Amino acid sequence: MDKREEFSSRWALLMAAIAMAIGAGNIWRFPRLAGQYGGSFLIPWLIFLFMWSIPLLIVEFSLGRKSRQGVLGSFYQLIGPRYTWMGGFVAFCTIAIMFYYSVVTGWAFRYFLVSVSGQLSGVDHQAYWSNFISGYQPIVFHLLALGTGSFIIYQGIVRGLEKANRILLPSLLILLIIGVVRALTLPGASVGLNYFFNIRMEYLLDYKVWLEGLSQSAWSTGAGWGLILTYAVYMKKNEDIVLNSFITGFGNNSASLLAGLAIIPAIFSLSPTLAEAEAALRAGNDGLSFIVIPQLFNRLPGSAFFSGVFFLGLFFAALSSLISMLELATRILMDFGLGRKKALPVVTSAAALLGIPSALSYKFFQNQDWVWGLGLIVSGLFFAIAVISFGVNKFRQEYVNIVEGDLRSGYWFNYIIKYLIPIEGILLILWWLFQSIGWNPGGWYNPFQADSLGTCIAQWMLVVALLLALNGIIVRRLKKEEQ
Repeated sequence: MDKREEFSSRWALLMAAIAMAIGAGNIWRFPRLAGQYGGSFLIPWLIFLFMWSIPLLIVEFSLGRKSRQGVLGSFYQLIGPRYTWMGGFVAFCTIAIMFYYSVVTGWAFRYFLVSVSGQLSGVDHQAYWSNFISGYQPIVFHLLALGTGSFIIYQGIVRGLEKANRILLPSLLILLIIGVVRALTLPGASVGLNYFFNIRMEYLLDYKVWLEGLSQSAWSTGAGWGLILTYAVYMKKNEDIVLNSFITGFGNNSASLLAGLAIIPAIFSLSPTLAEAEAALRAGNDGLSFIVIPQLFNRLPGSAFFSGVFFLGLFFAALSSLISMLELATRILMDFGLGRKKALPVVTSAAALLGIPSALSYKFFQNQDWVWGLGLIVSGLFFAIAVISFGVNKFRQEYVNIVEGDLRSGYWFNYIIKYLIPIEGILLILWWLFQSIGWNPGGWYNPFQADSLGTCIAQWMLVVALLLALNGIIVRRLKKEEQ
């Protein structure tokens, strides 16, 4: 590693970490679930911040700081050469998501442009969205998003990541606050506000709400993705791991609450009936963002401005997460001996090519989102398994609590990593896989169905088999770079 690459301050690291965590899921998935279940969803979502996300963020910060290597090198150092493939699976999941996440980022940028130009006014939004995703424009905007992210990463840590996040994170927060102010001043916004924070016992007793809360916390914070680990490679060695993890987790959740306050009251205010508002919140992630919200905003004076604010916020959120994925892939190649300026073109070229199927085919996009989104839960489990194999108490002493900081991890960390996270992860995977059988009762085993159990298992096993076959080569290359 180029030892000169280091975040200039703790604040710079935290801005990058929080910007990474705040992604599209904060703006389109959280409001959808919080709008459906109200305050009953907020309780498990907050609990799992402490029971899943923050402990895994601590693991990632600790591994990156101590190893000074990306995901593969960190797993190799922690649990030895035989299990380096597990780090490879974590890396593959996040990189596979990067291939279609750039498409999402491009969608947001395209919709920002057409919003501010007034092209979304008076159109059939369902037809407009269908025409857009079935054409070739998504490829153009996928490449534009990828090019923007790659340009930032090419500049390095201080001149690239730091500078970008000093703009992206404050801008995103300002846009969210503008949205909150406008939403709360709409007539009837109090209905949505009450719905947002109302705790209904029937939902609180529904296990699905708890599993959705765990899913949202796992996906939204980026815990277990390897992204925080990658950023931690560049952190100063005397920084407090535990406090950084708590700040990152709370920063992400705060942005989710702002997004909920900006979107849910607006939906209830602008929908003619309560039933239509509830139906809007069940429209799916992209349906809510690209069909329902533009339709509702059309009823507002200055609709082009407020639609533009929403889509610019979505673009900034997606871009800040995309650049962290690009950095993860680039860091891995740097661990194999390539310099940043040689590694990045390889990563960008691969992402540009392998993102095209998701840009061209919405069905392919949904398939990859299903397979590798759920794969991230497996990634979180692999982090826990790695720490358990090393020894949780030993890890806490040798990786986490090695610097006197503002907060220390205690035995609570041991119990969560050793017992709770494996139980949570297994339950979550089984729940989603069981649901997929209900989605495809006649073809759940078919590996060519977009969201079947069969396609998920088949793609996971293919990647694991490939990584096991390449494990020896990867280890030899890492050993060579150590010498």
